[in-house]
Amino acid sequence: MSSDSNAKAYWSATLGLLTKVLVIWALVSYGAGILFAPLLNNISLGGYPLGFWFAQQGSIYVFIALIFWYAHKMGQIDRKFGMQED
Repeated sequence: MSSDSNAKAYWSATLGLLTKVLVIWALVSYGAGILFAPLLNNISLGGYPLGFWFAQQGSIYVFIALIFWYAHKMGQIDRKFGMQED
């Protein structure tokens, strides 16, 4: 694989991962906290409506998990294309 095609494939994989992270982020923050809150409020978690829980703290947990998942997947992409920082 030439250097130019390797760089394009690396950038494509990076953009694909970034797109997935941003879609999940948008669905959780805007979707679960605002759009789907009335529907989710029919479910209770810890005595609070689920829509309220996502808007207040559930989305934070998802964002933290996304950070670790992104770092892990980005490390895999880096190793796959020989871009690791070792």
